Amino acid sequence: MKFDSQTYRISGAGSTGYRLLLAGIAGLVLSGVGLFFDNRQFFHSYLVAFAFWVSVGLGALFFTILHHLVNASWSVVLRRLFENVMIALPLLFIFFIPIAFGMGSLYEWSHADKVAVDHLLQGKVGFLNSGFFLARTLAYFAIWSVIAFLAYKLSLRQDQAHSETLTAKMKKVSAPGAILLAVTLTFAAWDWLMSLDARWYSTIFGAYYFAESALSALAVVTLIAIYLRSKQVLVKQITLEHYHDLAKLLFAFTVFWAYMAFSQYFLIWYANIPEETIWFQHRWAGSWKAITLLLVFGHFVVPFLVLISRAAKRSTRVLTFAGLWLLLMHWTDLHWLVMPNLHPQGFQPSWMDLTTVVGIGGVFLALVWKRLCAHPLVPINDPKLVASIEFVNQ
Repeated sequence: MKFDSQTYRISGAGSTGYRLLLAGIAGLVLSGVGLFFDNRQFFHSYLVAFAFWVSVGLGALFFTILHHLVNASWSVVLRRLFENVMIALPLLFIFFIPIAFGMGSLYEWSHADKVAVDHLLQGKVGFLNSGFFLARTLAYFAIWSVIAFLAYKLSLRQDQAHSETLTAKMKKVSAPGAILLAVTLTFAAWDWLMSLDARWYSTIFGAYYFAESALSALAVVTLIAIYLRSKQVLVKQITLEHYHDLAKLLFAFTVFWAYMAFSQYFLIWYANIPEETIWFQHRWAGSWKAITLLLVFGHFVVPFLVLISRAAKRSTRVLTFAGLWLLLMHWTDLHWLVMPNLHPQGFQPSWMDLTTVVGIGGVFLALVWKRLCAHPLVPINDPKLVASIEFVNQ
């Protein structure tokens, strides 16, 4: 792999993209085999993997539009990395198709006979019905795709020549985009995850999934930057100062996730409403208790202690561990959200948990890598690029 510091492009990228794509195809094929052996396990494992990679794309979309909204300088050299992850998000609509076919295995409210004998489900049938569910998902991806494509197109146009008009257009896209993203992300979390147990509800669930999305996108972009650095790419552009700020954001969103998770639990515990508390009781049964405690310590305490020091924030080795660990905890959290509906007696891992996340992730990351190789790795005509490269933490 060669890096041209004048054009900020990489050439001779090697087989990285092909390996990712082959891993993805292999994972999807093996997952397809699993569908015929245990279709309920397949659909639940697949939903976890789907929600995982969608959250990465949504988090990248959030940080891209946030960059424009706040007129940031330090993150200019990182913006294209977020953009390349963001622009792969529309691809994931294709991966929703199996969920559409597996609704009967996932969602109780999709069965007319069960709705007919359940007063609570009857009260929600106006919202929780198959047609409206599919239409909403189509709308979510349409909105996300439009925002992503507009932001990406304007960013690439800026590479040709800087224009204040382009900068203003990026902000105009980002302002309504932030509102639309907040609404659609919240509804998507309700639809895909919270409605697995249609008798339970949480008004904070959307914010909970958003915290996961932001954290996972930061982890992925940090790992991509470190991988490029190991190949002597963007070494002088993405400095330890930028890794320091990425680590501060990882630390901040770790705390934010913990705040959302505890707030959701505390409010439900305090109100003590049976139809709300039963959801947590299911996750305190059998071996699910161990997974609950793992999330408390693994998703909060461990990264909190690892990232709290300045030295750790400036160490690429520590950040590599932190990024991988947080992604593992994110997947564990989604597994904890989904799987008690299938295995209420306790945690039961399946080989399809691995093949589905590798299958979707391999194809997703292969597209990200293709985009990285197709265009400059930084927005070369951004007026704040030099200031970003020279950025120093105070």
